[in-house]
Amino acid sequence: MTRLFTGTAAAVTTPFVDGAVDYDALRAHLKFLKENSIQSFVINGTTGEGSTLTAEEKRNCLKIALEVADKDIPVIAGTGSNNTAQTIAASKEAEALGVDALLVITPYYNKTSQKGLVAHFTAVADAVSIPVVLYDVPSRTGMTIAPETLELLAKHDNIVALKDATGDFAHFSRLQAVVDDSFSFYSGNDDLALPYFAQGGHGIISVLANALPNEYQKLFEQATTDHKAALETHQLLFPLVDALGVDVNPIPIKALVSHLGYGEYELRLPLVKLEENESDVLISLFDSIRKDG
Repeated sequence: MTRLFTGTAAAVTTPFVDGAVDYDALRAHLKFLKENSIQSFVINGTTGEGSTLTAEEKRNCLKIALEVADKDIPVIAGTGSNNTAQTIAASKEAEALGVDALLVITPYYNKTSQKGLVAHFTAVADAVSIPVVLYDVPSRTGMTIAPETLELLAKHDNIVALKDATGDFAHFSRLQAVVDDSFSFYSGNDDLALPYFAQGGHGIISVLANALPNEYQKLFEQATTDHKAALETHQLLFPLVDALGVDVNPIPIKALVSHLGYGEYELRLPLVKLEENESDVLISLFDSIRKDG
């Protein structure tokens, strides 16, 4: 059985300069991540501000990620939307570029029923020949993938994993019960990484790993070998993880990525930067982790 990845993937940020994508900064950031234990790149997702990128910008970001990954680690493209036809078109284009897998969110705003979810995800998976990772994040979409729905979807040869950002461990247990061990579960919540690993999660698609890739991969490896060490790493990271909740993702993490030198601290509307004092708190916590870690 081969999983897309185990351990830590980065939900990669997209750097901007004067409103345009800073491709040089993106390339440098991806190289940093690859050199520091990241197991996969997730490109054009929520953290990458994919909803504000043009089709051309998305293509260019994927091309750079594929170039840096150089087939050593998988590149997963965020292609989901609340328009099934648009999702299929984006997914087929990403596949043609050479990505290893797709991350497809549940439809938002117009939403759908569980029956509609089966039809939506099946249509996408039928249209491609590469793995599909389902993405369940009810805080942003207003709906959740039910266990019965996952049981049906997991029978599709191309649907191989779930990014679970529900934060509900009882729900996770119910999901685990309806699939076999070949199906992968990845946490979508940095603050819940350790308990998610302890319950059998196969990894995480992490926001904070943009700035602390080694630390998150170490946490995953410790979780399966040394619980005491894993708890110490969790406690080291948690104050910063907690502080990232000061505003909507990816507003806070982009302050840290910029602090590392990978692009200006810039976002696209409707997102706006943190106040300077809020950024200072994050940077102070981050520098303290790097010093102590």
